[in-house]
Amino acid sequence: MPASPSSSAQSARVAVAARLRDLRRGAGLTVTELATLCGWHHSKTSRIENARTAPSARDIQHWCRSCGRPEEAADLVVRSMNAESMYSEWRHQVQELSKLQNSWPKVFAETRLFRIYSSTLVPGLLQTHGYAGGLLGTIARFRGYPEAGDEAAKARVDRSQIIHAPGRRIVLVVEESALHHRMAGTDAMAAQLGHLLTAGTLPAVSLGVIPQTVEPRTVWPLETFHVYDDRFVSVELLSAEVNITQPSEVELYLKAFEQLRHMAVYGADARTLITHALAALR
Repeated sequence: MPASPSSSAQSARVAVAARLRDLRRGAGLTVTELATLCGWHHSKTSRIENARTAPSARDIQHWCRSCGRPEEAADLVVRSMNAESMYSEWRHQVQELSKLQNSWPKVFAETRLFRIYSSTLVPGLLQTHGYAGGLLGTIARFRGYPEAGDEAAKARVDRSQIIHAPGRRIVLVVEESALHHRMAGTDAMAAQLGHLLTAGTLPAVSLGVIPQTVEPRTVWPLETFHVYDDRFVSVELLSAEVNITQPSEVELYLKAFEQLRHMAVYGADARTLITHALAALR
């Protein structure tokens, strides 16, 4: 497993930076000489070569032309754009949470098999209005967004109706600890846990809970991630949402999900853990 789920994006950035550095060196140019030819400060060249600053399409075109290799620009522009699209920083996305909840309608419409793992929260597809409102309100306050908790919660609950759509299969695995994190008031938490008791019985839904005491633990608790069919993985970090499409890394998440799924309990055993979380509210 990569050290961080953003490693795909960073590796892609580094690969572009390394190629640009090779072009400069191949042309016999120093960092300062290239900067002069391109019309920018030499520190910008260093930041680009060390993958600290993403080059624009124009930067890459100037760079390749200055190195006498203009034919390489088009490919490097595409590679750089792909690297940046993999790492979509939340602070650059829409700052209205209700819009964010509706940002992937096409993906949801096309996906037939959802595989979701969460170590900290009730997964979005099973969240109730009260729980989602509490969670999204907390996120908005933390990020300094305009508060639109109720509207955003409604959008999230509306989106979750996909679990009732024909031809879908939703497999969810949560850590037992996720049932105990109080992201909403007591009544809202009770309603959320009660919803899990019924949602887990839906024909299209498989809900597994990994007990805190499970042995042996074959995979450590991971960051929340969603697998859409076998096409790509979306990983949730504090600062970003990372979309992974590299087949080898998608395969790692699929492998991890299978091991996590096998550690979980289902049916009556899962309902017992949810009932214990309900009792703990009192």
